Amino acid sequence: MLNAKVTLSEEVKARALRAGFSFVGIAKAERMDEEARKLEEWLNQGNHGTMRWMENHFEKRVDPTKLVPGAKSVVSLLYNYFPEDDTPSQEAPKISRYAYGQDYHKVIRHKLKDLVAELELLVGAPIDGRVFVDSAPVMERDWAKRAGVGWTGKNTLLINPKAGSYFFLAEIISDLDLTPDTQIKDYCGSCTACIDACPTEAISPQGYLVDGSKCISYLTIELREAIPEEFAGRMEGWAFGCDICQEVCPWNRFSKPHHEPAFNAHPDLPAMNQREMTEMTEEVFRRVFQKSAVKRTKYVGLRRNIDFLDL
Repeated sequence: MLNAKVTLSEEVKARALRAGFSFVGIAKAERMDEEARKLEEWLNQGNHGTMRWMENHFEKRVDPTKLVPGAKSVVSLLYNYFPEDDTPSQEAPKISRYAYGQDYHKVIRHKLKDLVAELELLVGAPIDGRVFVDSAPVMERDWAKRAGVGWTGKNTLLINPKAGSYFFLAEIISDLDLTPDTQIKDYCGSCTACIDACPTEAISPQGYLVDGSKCISYLTIELREAIPEEFAGRMEGWAFGCDICQEVCPWNRFSKPHHEPAFNAHPDLPAMNQREMTEMTEEVFRRVFQKSAVKRTKYVGLRRNIDFLDL
């Protein structure tokens, strides 16, 4: 007779995969002492730039039981966003692939809530827990690493050995008593492709550490002030986000196009050439990016980014 705990864990994974998630793993809900030490050091070095919110709720970031009292497990899920049509990232101004389609927060959160409702029917009782998609103080990459769905690469992104790194991360932190998975080893080896390719030298020479204040994604999305002149001529055409360290990663040769209609680009986006992007009006911005994560920058922010590029 199968162990009920193991059976439930396998059911959670099977149903998550049927819901469209590409990979799913489980970790024990406990304080992450080693990760807490590294986060504190990273913050003390000022690598978060102007993202002061990352200093808040430190204990909640490193201890899931502070977010969900009584939590026993953290289910980490990966949802593919690699596009079939890469046109918007081929000609400047470039848009990061994750922002081609609709805002992933809403799309994936809806899927997570449906999954939890399905699991409640399975166990025959309410589940005391919460779902997260790049929201609240959750250290997603660390939990995914602990759950065995990938390792943290030298570019600090989560890399899955079967499919690379073009994934959104999500979590279910709950009182479900599930069987934890085993972490997998780091397969970056002696490769320095991401380190060598970063035009702003945001990745440390040894890897595994990113100075967020130098990252193009930070400069074009999180930074609300003017982009420092020291980065002029070093943006390599990126107007929203940056995929360079993923583009050069050998593991992304295994990336396969997603099957999520909501993540397909707005019909007008792939057809926009450099001139149309640089001369974009606010009306066009609203039409093309009304459901995209690009709207975070607002028209003024994207305009600032495009104007800063050396085109």
